[in-house]
Amino acid sequence: MNVALNDEVLAEFEPHRRELCAYAYRMLGSSFEAEDAVQEAFTRAWKSHGAFEGRSSLRSWLYKITTNVCLDMIKGPQRRARPMDLAPASDAGTPLPAPEPDYMWVEPIPDSMAFGADPAAAAEAKDTLRLAFVAAVQHLPAKQRAVMLMREVLRFSAAETAETLQISPASVNSALQRARATMEQVNARPTDDYSVDDAEARKLVDGYVSAFEAFDMTALTALCTQDVALSMPPFPLWVQGHAAVAEFMLGTGSACRGSKLVPVGANGLPAFGHYKPSDDEPGLWTPWSITVLEIREGRIAGLNYFLDTARLFPLFGLASEYRES
Repeated sequence: MNVALNDEVLAEFEPHRRELCAYAYRMLGSSFEAEDAVQEAFTRAWKSHGAFEGRSSLRSWLYKITTNVCLDMIKGPQRRARPMDLAPASDAGTPLPAPEPDYMWVEPIPDSMAFGADPAAAAEAKDTLRLAFVAAVQHLPAKQRAVMLMREVLRFSAAETAETLQISPASVNSALQRARATMEQVNARPTDDYSVDDAEARKLVDGYVSAFEAFDMTALTALCTQDVALSMPPFPLWVQGHAAVAEFMLGTGSACRGSKLVPVGANGLPAFGHYKPSDDEPGLWTPWSITVLEIREGRIAGLNYFLDTARLFPLFGLASEYRES
């Protein structure tokens, strides 16, 4: 196959990259693994393109290959989770435990990786990319994940799903029933829609930025639900409630006083690149977290601080330092 034809084949695949990446992210709980999965799927598809007979659409064929890649990547009992999935809330004064490996945690995904240019499609996909939903999906065995996502999220028919997974339609229906029961059990409930065009939501997010940069925990917690949860992967500790969040931030989290927040998009939710003041150089702020806010009933219900900045800041296109101009 010549270079021009190679480029032509890959160009056919490219319009499907974001939706495949979003699908792989829901399957795997990791933006990095999702990116790797889609790249591997494109490689496999490119190698076997000559055998593609067009009996299904190119999109369906790419989903089949991506599903097989994801199933190959899901090995053993280990599942990605959120700190609140693993243990009860901690006392706010508890010393930070040792961090756990990155493969333990559900990670955020940049909106730019998951959403295409169609606003309607993006709005429909948002709810199934939120952190709580993706974490809930990880409770399902691998094939049940694929069945549930294909039937409930992608709206594939039972026949299309069966063909993709090489099982019978009856097996698809049975797996879907079991998956729904598990999702109900883990309470994968929807959150309020968030849109940058929603004036009230924007006011809420602007209020968070003002309160955090002023390090005013009274103002910040006033924007939150009573059961607001704060987590900081890779640390397994998490705290819950206004008093606990304020105590934690004014104690263990006090190094974040004077931070700067740079807006980004993650999981269809308001998010920020969070820079904290450097200990060594005045006027310099260094990466501390990708912060993702979860919104419920017009309030902030989740404060998620992902601390793996060495990997996440480049993924989100963020600079390695912040200086005021």
